[in-house]
Amino acid sequence: RDGGKLGLVGFAQAYQTLLQPAAKLMREAAKLVSDQSFSEFLRKRGDAFESNTYLESEISWLNISHTSALEAALGPYEVYEDELFSAKAFFEAMVHVRDFKGSQELDKFTSSLELVEKHLPIPDEYRNTKLVPPPIVVVNQVYNGGDTAVPMTAAYNLPNDEEAIERGGSKLTLIKNVQEGKFASVLLPIAEKVLRAGEDMENVNFDAFFTHVLLHEVAHSNGPHRITGTNDTVRSRLLELYSAFEEAKADITGLFAANLLVEDGTIDNITMRQFYTTYLASAFRSIRFGLTEAHGLGQAMQLNYLLEKGGFTYSEADGKFGVDMEKISQAVVDLTRDIMLIQGDGDKKRAVEFKSKYGIVSPPVKAALDSMKSVPIDIAPIWVDINRLRAE
Repeated sequence: RDGGKLGLVGFAQAYQTLLQPAAKLMREAAKLVSDQSFSEFLRKRGDAFESNTYLESEISWLNISHTSALEAALGPYEVYEDELFSAKAFFEAMVHVRDFKGSQELDKFTSSLELVEKHLPIPDEYRNTKLVPPPIVVVNQVYNGGDTAVPMTAAYNLPNDEEAIERGGSKLTLIKNVQEGKFASVLLPIAEKVLRAGEDMENVNFDAFFTHVLLHEVAHSNGPHRITGTNDTVRSRLLELYSAFEEAKADITGLFAANLLVEDGTIDNITMRQFYTTYLASAFRSIRFGLTEAHGLGQAMQLNYLLEKGGFTYSEADGKFGVDMEKISQAVVDLTRDIMLIQGDGDKKRAVEFKSKYGIVSPPVKAALDSMKSVPIDIAPIWVDINRLRAE
């Protein structure tokens, strides 16, 4: 309190006893790594822990060399846990080893951002005219901590700070070993519960899952980030609903983008039936995180919308879900448009109405969720290398 009124306390002050030792360790680590760009990031991020000013270290993070064998995300990033205003970021730490071959193979997707923006089903005034194609990095994770529990991060497009994005763009990181774990231990068992054996199950595909996660992260850059005709951010208008709508936008725009890229031949190893079927099974994976969690609520809104439009189907006879290939493409277009217009208008009232109608667990979905209680909600990796180092 300040003079009887509530005031803000910066992280550097509130968590001083934790952040000062962390800053010291960051500077020590900076002296040990061989890549100078990664060293600079560690040093500046350590400074940010004490100054509470993160912009310069965000720019340094964006400038980490593509030849660096190490990648990391360290600091306060995501606001999912702030259910009041979606404004307070929470600390996390992720350390990765770069997959050079995997990163090189995905270079072709960097240019897809502008193609997708051009074809979005929205009026021109809603388009993002300040797109900076993000570099794409494929990594394998060796450690995570902090705000990284369920759902465990499988990919991210950072930074989230609008000023940092406008100055330096963004960077997309795909965590391959985490995605492989989620697919094998969670998604496949869920698919067996909600899809029919045979052709439907045969279309559940890791490449479709991995590529949609990639397109989801790219799609965070697409569409309006500020209210049309103003300088206000979408976040400042939608408040506690911002995160769920942003995750829903990225999901459905990623699926919209997949269709474009399959049609133009950029993606030639995955069919749209594989994309749609894998996405359908994965919807239940996300909803299990709960409707108070941004990814879970965002996916519930999408699933119910697509069921209403007939793109996805449900059979009472066997309790299974499926894809209507004649209706799903248009349903995806419609949902992409509806979410982006709510965001671009900053219309909280429409967002609340949309959430009330679609952000629910319907009886068929509840029955499906009940059938998979024996399936893990998410993975919980054991960091063998880190544990060995600690033991030493």
